[in-house]
Amino acid sequence: MAEQNNNQQDLNQLLQVRYDKLHELQENGKDPFVITKYDVTSHSTDIIDNFETMEGKQVSIAGRMMFKRVMGKASFCNIQDLKGRIQVYVARDNIGEEIYKDFRKSDIGDIWGVKGYAFRTKTGEISIHAEEMTLLSKSLQILPEKFHGLTDTDMRYRQRYIDLIMNQESKEVFIKRSKILKEIRNFLADRDFMEVETPMLVSNAGGAAARPFETHYNALNEDVKLRISLELYLKRLIVGGLERVYEIGRVFRNEGVDTRHNPEFTLMELYQAYTDYEGMMELTESMFRYLAEKVCGSTKISYNGIEIDLGKPFTRMTMNDAIKKYTGIDFDTVADDAAAKKLAEEHHIAYEERHKKGDIINLFFEEFCEKELIQPTFIMDHPIEISPLTKKKPSDPTKVERFELFINTWEMCNAYSELNDPVDQRERFAAQDANAAAGDDEAEHTDEDFLNALEIGMPPTGGIGYGIDRLVMLLTDSAAIRDVLLFPTMKSLDGVNKKNDVNNTASEAPEKNVKTESEKIDFSKVKVEPLFEEFVDFDTFSKSDFRAVKVKECVAVPKSKKLLQFTLDDGTGTDRTILSGIHAYYEPEELVGKTLIAITNLPPRAMMGIDSCGMLLSAIHEEEGEEKLHLLMVDDHIPAGAKLY
Repeated sequence: MAEQNNNQQDLNQLLQVRYDKLHELQENGKDPFVITKYDVTSHSTDIIDNFETMEGKQVSIAGRMMFKRVMGKASFCNIQDLKGRIQVYVARDNIGEEIYKDFRKSDIGDIWGVKGYAFRTKTGEISIHAEEMTLLSKSLQILPEKFHGLTDTDMRYRQRYIDLIMNQESKEVFIKRSKILKEIRNFLADRDFMEVETPMLVSNAGGAAARPFETHYNALNEDVKLRISLELYLKRLIVGGLERVYEIGRVFRNEGVDTRHNPEFTLMELYQAYTDYEGMMELTESMFRYLAEKVCGSTKISYNGIEIDLGKPFTRMTMNDAIKKYTGIDFDTVADDAAAKKLAEEHHIAYEERHKKGDIINLFFEEFCEKELIQPTFIMDHPIEISPLTKKKPSDPTKVERFELFINTWEMCNAYSELNDPVDQRERFAAQDANAAAGDDEAEHTDEDFLNALEIGMPPTGGIGYGIDRLVMLLTDSAAIRDVLLFPTMKSLDGVNKKNDVNNTASEAPEKNVKTESEKIDFSKVKVEPLFEEFVDFDTFSKSDFRAVKVKECVAVPKSKKLLQFTLDDGTGTDRTILSGIHAYYEPEELVGKTLIAITNLPPRAMMGIDSCGMLLSAIHEEEGEEKLHLLMVDDHIPAGAKLY
């Protein structure tokens, strides 16, 4: 604790020095914050890549100073801009004694404008010989340690601006994301698609199986929902005669957060009149190939060390054929719902009583097939029970004309021959209403205005939806969705300023004379369970094996709103799996690397078809009528497998 307080004092002093420097500049009429613009003619890599033509020519750059070496009357610094870094040679005789004095006092992180000419130093490094320098912004915070950059994953997501400064790889991901969106628009423009915008706040959030967020229109005194898809409004436009439309926009689903899911994400949906799902397959295959070539330079890409070939024709399989291939079960020969449920029980597939044969087929596919689909594969002809907005196959009314594209085990897109029969659509909405009444909070609801549009008449139409974030993950070889979202959803931190999740750290202390003190916690409204009156004998208690465990991986359990699946190091050398129903309190990624306490000698318990081998310990209490939970986390110096007494 004493060492921590000393470090805090040292930080306060360093930050105070920066504030003092700013005050000195302002008192001398050199306030950098009054400057409104700076003329930039080049970026760093433009000069480096085109040095043969730019040598000796005047250039003007601006950027953040990331390195400085002062040597008497001449110094060097590195300036970082959008595209990279370049060295600047700063000599007192060239820029003037007063500015040189200010430069010597400047700090890493300050933003400078530099005018001069491009040259090569005696050591051969392409540089700028500064003739004029202007301090454009004073940095009052200290950047992370320069050699290791910003490695704290949680901070990278919460303070992306620091991540972009310190990690060039992160910046390149987001530059590539922008290029992906640009090339999608170029591809669709060449096919005569029209980009449109549709409402985000809706009275009936349809078009997908997901829980919506809800809010309230004060002016209209109406409760509304945030959209969960783009589908139903775009189809209305097809009815209106806009034959090829698409939208790239944010959608919102009140669901879990894991490495591939974020509650708000970017979706692209497109609809084309007078084609079907076969036409959508051709468009999808062509677009993925086009994007790989334009963005990655090749139709062969690598994800996590595995080569994925987008240049070859994509494999096509029906969902039932895929299940038959990977399990040997032919659902085309399964008679009815009861037979399907019997198969699920035999294969330890958890299902709900309301599920029908089509739902069981989907559960089998998710359990046994998705993990096998690495190379691009179209999975076609889904059961009608899981596809309420899709046309039936004329040859088999139990299936629909639908496909999903899988790459790297991920669902990359979802496409239909769109249902345009208003009578059939009303019946399917009624079935969804029944599911909602039975407790399915992801079921769709009847949309009367959409049915009215279908009754006016919608032509045969193909439609498709793409998750842009997952596509960016694939094309940038990014491990988690948060790595491709500039500002991903994060759980608010406790004991900090929840408005922006930034600690009230020393940056405020110098200016406002704020003392950093331990947080005072109010327990006056807390209610805890009474202590047990019944004693347990020591021998029984001592048989429970309490151990420290390290979280190697944590993910949300599919189809569960509560469960998190932990992969744990318990010191034995064999990974341990434990499931815990704490997703309402924690997001999976924030728990990776933590040291927890588990009871390790409980018998395995099947939960959602997964054996949970033990129990993680949490502390629960009630506060103002609401249950609160804290997962017990201990000092990371405690090794995995350490026994508790």
